[in-house]
Amino acid sequence: MQERDELGVVAPLPRTKRQPPTVRLRRLAAELRRLRQEAGLSQAEVTEKTDVNLATLHRIETAKTKPQLRTLNALLDAYGVTGSRRTDLVTLQKEAKQRGWLHGLEAVLPDKYSAYISLEAEAQQAINYESLFIPGLLQTEDYARAVIRGVVPAATDAEIDSFVTARMQRQALLEHEAPLQLWAIIDQAALHRTVGGNNIMRAQLSHLTQQARRPHITIQVIPFSAGAHPGMPGSFIVLKFATEGTDVIHIDSMAGDLFFEKEADIQRYNHICEHLRAIALSPADTATLLASLREDR
Repeated sequence: MQERDELGVVAPLPRTKRQPPTVRLRRLAAELRRLRQEAGLSQAEVTEKTDVNLATLHRIETAKTKPQLRTLNALLDAYGVTGSRRTDLVTLQKEAKQRGWLHGLEAVLPDKYSAYISLEAEAQQAINYESLFIPGLLQTEDYARAVIRGVVPAATDAEIDSFVTARMQRQALLEHEAPLQLWAIIDQAALHRTVGGNNIMRAQLSHLTQQARRPHITIQVIPFSAGAHPGMPGSFIVLKFATEGTDVIHIDSMAGDLFFEKEADIQRYNHICEHLRAIALSPADTATLLASLREDR
C-alpha cells in the first residue's frame, strides 16, 4: 500500500534498480536468436507458428526477459531442436537467474555450445590481460595451433583443427563495420616464450605490430622492469556491453570457463585493469619493444 504524507499526497514508490541479464540468460537469448536465424524464420513468422507475442519474442532474444518453459518449448519445437541441445537450453532456462558460472571444459569442444564466444560476439569492448599467451583475438593461425597443441596434448588433430578454426573465426569481430574495441595488456613474459619456434614467434610479433596500428585495437606490454603487479595471479577478460553496468568477467581456468557478474567482482577487476594500464608501456613504447623483440628472433 502506498504511503501518504501529512497533506494526503501519495508518496512515489522507490524505483528499483533493474538487474542486468545474467550470463546464462544472455547465452540463452543468443542461442535462441541463432536457432531462429538458422531455421530461416523471421520474428513475425515465429509468432505465426507459435503464438508467442512478437514483443515477447523480441524481449527474449535481447535477454530482457526469461522465457517461460512452455514458451521455450514452443520455440524449440518451431526450430526443430531435439536431444542434448534441447536439454542444454532447458537447463539454461531453469538456471537463468543464477549469477556466476563455472562452465565445464566440455563446453568448448567443437560439438558443444560456447558460452564465452556468444558473449564476446555481443560485447562492444573487451579488455584482455594475458600473462602467458598472446591474446586469442591477436594470435596468428600458426601460433594458435602450436599453443593449443601444447596446452591440450591429448587432443586429436581433428579437435585441434576445430579449436584453431573457432579461434580464427572469432577474429572476425575485429573486421566488422562496427568492430569490437579491443584493449590488450600483455605481460612481457608471453612475448619471450617461444611457441612453435622462432619463425612462428617472429611472424606473431609482426602480426601484433600490424594489429596495433588499427584504431580499434590498443596493445600495451607490461615490462619485466615493472616488477610484481596485480595481474601475476592469472589472465582475465572484461567484456563490456552497450548497457552500462552489465560487464562480465571471464577467466579461462583449468576447471573450465569461469564467469563473474557480481558488482564487487566487476569493480575489483576494472580497478586491476586501470592499474595494469598505468604500469604498462605506452602503445608507442610497446610498438618499439615489439620491433626489437622481432629483430632478435
